[in-house]
Amino acid sequence: MAEVQERAKAAGAKGLRVVGSIETGQELIQRFGMDEVFVGLMGNWLSIEPLLATGTVDVLAMDENCSPPAIDMYAEKYQITLVSISTIIGVPGLQHKIPYQPAEVNAMADQLINLSIENFKKRKGKITAKVLKITQKAIAGFSTEAVLEVLGNKLDPLVEVIAAGKIKGIVALISCSTLRNGPQDWNTVNLAKELIKKDILVVSAGCGNHALEVAGLCNMDAVEMAGKGLGEICGALKIPPVLSFGTCTDTGRISMLVTALADHLDVDIPQLPIAVTAPEWMEQKATIDGVFAVAYGAYTYLSPTPFVTGAPQLVKLLTQDVEGLTGGKIALGDDPVEVANNIEAHIMAKRKGLGLSES
Repeated sequence: MAEVQERAKAAGAKGLRVVGSIETGQELIQRFGMDEVFVGLMGNWLSIEPLLATGTVDVLAMDENCSPPAIDMYAEKYQITLVSISTIIGVPGLQHKIPYQPAEVNAMADQLINLSIENFKKRKGKITAKVLKITQKAIAGFSTEAVLEVLGNKLDPLVEVIAAGKIKGIVALISCSTLRNGPQDWNTVNLAKELIKKDILVVSAGCGNHALEVAGLCNMDAVEMAGKGLGEICGALKIPPVLSFGTCTDTGRISMLVTALADHLDVDIPQLPIAVTAPEWMEQKATIDGVFAVAYGAYTYLSPTPFVTGAPQLVKLLTQDVEGLTGGKIALGDDPVEVANNIEAHIMAKRKGLGLSES
């Protein structure tokens, strides 16, 4: 790595930096600490174009289907090399294809580094960098194992605080980011704020997770926004009221924690004071997550309204009848305050069913 940094400096740069983008960046920050090379995340997919417009990017290496299709205009204006490391990426302006091969990762990394250094030489002196001096801290890397470690490798402390009503319940917020139902991340951030205010712990994943990290809800400062009970527990355990679990494909990891809780209490999933929400769902991975959540037995809130309203029998199945089959169902709503109130009402009903405190 020292050799790489020297090569970057010889080209006139201060050094080589890696910035995480959307889900790949989220995977990185869940597993690696930040240092002088890996400097963190830039946000979700709607933040890619503003990132490119800073004039500081040399290579955009894409391995996700959330890559915006019109970034060739940014690549041309700001002198950026577009690289696909996935066979599913074929955006206009793509200059290099380096399909991912597990056995070839070192050679692939060398290619990307070479491309970035050569690109810097071309854009140096031609593109003016404009970087906002705004950064946000986030605590990431939560998993079932990490949560259990915080709790002393047993679920009893979590069960006790839920039973006492200090934490009313848990909501998994697994979402994309879209402009169909409001400004970028507005629904996601405001719904999370309403939930933690009501002493409901939020576990987040996906592009919505980026939104909550950028909004400061995944660090200890957010404890002040939480309700009295949740704030007390978060302060004692040194955890934020929103736990960053990773990407939209980490739904299974979140379900492991919920399943462990259900097993510990010897109840079925639909009996638990939990809910799932995707307040800005957009694409196919979110659809699969939503179907899984309903099949899993979870009360699942979606916004915007899915494109199924022309099929009244399907709407009835998803919002009513399926509850008799799995215990889960779909609910809809675009107002974060109203949605939070409805989720709270659902959680309180489940608490009552378990004989827990309703305070």
